[in-house]
Amino acid sequence: MLEHLHDEKLKELELKANEIRQTLIKSLVNAGSGHTAGPLGMADIFTAFYFHILKYDPERPDWAERDRLILSNGHIVPVHYAAMAHAGYFSVSEYENSLRKFGSPFQGHPEREKIPAMESTSGPLGSGLSQAAGIALAARMDGKNFEVYCAMSDGELDAGNTWEGAMFAGKNKLNNLTVVVDRNNIQINGFTEDVMPLEPLREKWESFGFHVLEVDGHNIEEFVDAINKAKAIYEKPVCIIAHTIPGKGIEEIEFDFKWHGIPPKGEEGKKFLKELRTLGGKIQSEHE
Repeated sequence: MLEHLHDEKLKELELKANEIRQTLIKSLVNAGSGHTAGPLGMADIFTAFYFHILKYDPERPDWAERDRLILSNGHIVPVHYAAMAHAGYFSVSEYENSLRKFGSPFQGHPEREKIPAMESTSGPLGSGLSQAAGIALAARMDGKNFEVYCAMSDGELDAGNTWEGAMFAGKNKLNNLTVVVDRNNIQINGFTEDVMPLEPLREKWESFGFHVLEVDGHNIEEFVDAINKAKAIYEKPVCIIAHTIPGKGIEEIEFDFKWHGIPPKGEEGKKFLKELRTLGGKIQSEHE
């Protein structure tokens, strides 16, 4: 089980999530292209993963006993890169200044062989769960004790191969696999329930043999508690439905699906960074 989150540690994680949001905004402004809403919405969860949950060593990215985090919806990779940079895999400034640049390892969708400990190449939506399930089954066959996590979007649940992977995981009772669904209710061209309704989502996952938990994806303590509960489930895989706000931290773009696939530009970026640095105007920024 994971260490209990005391108040001081929780505060550290919340501040780190804010730093990660600032890093990904800087990287998107410098890139001039990319996705904004999804990465901002998943910053708290990726902070929890890299600064409290995952077992890993940046000095040994190929350590055989490391936990595996598979990112299925590769377009939110700016938050994954930012979390890995702050965790020590590479420098923050290197990432901020080279996202989506020609020849850079930090492309708009991750490539496994270009980034240390980036566990999968993703782009086509819906493929991550099958990869994660295969890794989880291989770990069981090899007698390994690491955990496998798969971060997914709700929009990509429209893809049929997601449910092939879910069927496989349920059939094989992969109790070392935890799926985290980013339930932000948007996709590139609208709200999920208008494009392709997903509800009742909990019952869907349960029907495929998963134990399902639902959390506030911006409550780090609640998410960590859910991970601990997942570790206690021994007879089946677990799906955590994390309810998040797309664009979290930047009030004017929250819940706006138009920000799914566009970056902030120029003055927008400066305004967004100021909002993050001042916690929405609650404190004075050291940059002022």
